[in-house]
Amino acid sequence: MAISEMCSAENIMGSKLMLAAGIKSAKIKDEPLLKDDPFESTKLIKGSSLKQILVALAANCGTINTGLVFGYTAVSLPQLKMPTSRIFINRSQASWIASVSTIGTPCGCILAGYLTDLLGRKRTLIALQLPAIVGWLLVGFAPSLPWIYVGRFLVGLSSGMIGAPSRVYTAEVSQPHVRGVLAAFASVGTSLGVMLEYSIGSVVDWDTLAIINATVPALSLLLAFFIPESPSWLISSKKDETRCRASLKRVRDSKCDVETEVQDLITFSMANESTSFKEKLRVICQPSTYKPFVIVSLYFLLSQFSGLNVVTFYAVDVIRDSGSSIDKYAATIVLGIIRLIFTIIGCMLMRRLGRKPLSYISSVGCGVSMICFAGYMYKNAIWRAAGEPAVVTWFPTMVLYVFYACSTIGYLIVPWVMIGEVFPRQIRGMIGGVTTCVGHFCIFIVLQTYPYMQEVFTKPGTFGVYGVVSLLSTWFFYYYCPETKGKTLQEIEESFGKKKPKKPIVTIGTTNAYIASTGVRSSAAAAAAALNNNNDQTYMFPDIAHALPNRTSNGVV
Repeated sequence: MAISEMCSAENIMGSKLMLAAGIKSAKIKDEPLLKDDPFESTKLIKGSSLKQILVALAANCGTINTGLVFGYTAVSLPQLKMPTSRIFINRSQASWIASVSTIGTPCGCILAGYLTDLLGRKRTLIALQLPAIVGWLLVGFAPSLPWIYVGRFLVGLSSGMIGAPSRVYTAEVSQPHVRGVLAAFASVGTSLGVMLEYSIGSVVDWDTLAIINATVPALSLLLAFFIPESPSWLISSKKDETRCRASLKRVRDSKCDVETEVQDLITFSMANESTSFKEKLRVICQPSTYKPFVIVSLYFLLSQFSGLNVVTFYAVDVIRDSGSSIDKYAATIVLGIIRLIFTIIGCMLMRRLGRKPLSYISSVGCGVSMICFAGYMYKNAIWRAAGEPAVVTWFPTMVLYVFYACSTIGYLIVPWVMIGEVFPRQIRGMIGGVTTCVGHFCIFIVLQTYPYMQEVFTKPGTFGVYGVVSLLSTWFFYYYCPETKGKTLQEIEESFGKKKPKKPIVTIGTTNAYIASTGVRSSAAAAAAALNNNNDQTYMFPDIAHALPNRTSNGVV
């Protein structure tokens, strides 16, 4: 092939494709594929993973307090019910001690949503530790029962406040390649807190335990002073490029292209600027807000009605009623260990598999194991009625272990991680707090309905319902749960706001049609004629100019 013929082919397959259907003028300009393409920086796109991990650990240290709040009543109430206790309580008072923290948690969720956008992520993480410190000290030094109530309310308030800002902050300072793992630190912290409470509470008194608990939010308060403010918040709320750039440099590698990230934040902020209440209300009414809010809320509801927190809060009773021969207290401790181990495993799997596969593991695994558990409970009831001895009494406990492992990998991690990912930047803190409140309210609903479901469906039937709900939730996850693995926060937000555009298809008509429309017989027409072979046919070619790869590689184009 002659060189001139090869060059003329550029008119067809080059950046300015010569199209019979798309050419409006008689002149055809030959331009290079990437005109005036600036030199692309060779700096690394990925920042230091170690720095991002350390910052995320400091921001999520306060989530350990949430686990302390959950586990405190399990080890303290038996001591308070003893006649020799410094403050003696009855069964009714014990239920109030256990539940009063759940009143403070939703209040903390709403308050944190407002403070996160008003004060910033860092200041909110500092402020929310104060109620926890005061609350635990009130419980530890309480002279009477009302002081324990007040203290429990304050620690519940703090545990509700930590949910949104810690996850939002972690999502905003981390990059896509580590964000899934870092965002799951909050769930790891909660599981670690439960384990610590069970372990320490077995060897110390209830008041000493409360005082020891105060050291956790105190440490979190200290660490929060050393983390940088969220770069996204500095741009969106303060318009401070200097502090934003300095913040990014603290959580990125020195070879990372910080300037490009700053400009991306500025561009995205200018395109989505919203500060007034009216503008925020407008953002809330957009699909990019209400769609992920509905999805995450339904995720919480379905995951809770799989029986996750029923097993957590009623572990001893559930194991006892199942007919298992394993000691119920030892089995409960093993459940706590499984929760911590599989929370860590879930964090690692999230980076490799993404959000949807982990959701499938939870929905199918929990559904099958819970139905097996319900079936054994039903069979055990028949054996008891017939006066026959139970067989394979280890089976229900093993099934619960499988259930807890599967539920922890997905149900306990994915929806909480999504809170910091799927909402628009302008109202991420506010709507994140509201969504966290919805999550805790779903926990309240399933715990309150559990006794009534036992009366209506019997105990085996209740767990059977939980198993069926979990299996059916697989359909919801498949069709509606978004996959955010490897995407930037801007890409996630845009995916809810508009449909994915189709790649343009180029149609090259016949040579005669081209000449008739333009009156020009160019080299492009000649090439098209060669392709058409003078037949009235239409050829489809991909638009190379629009299908060029994004600049995500480290090389220079």
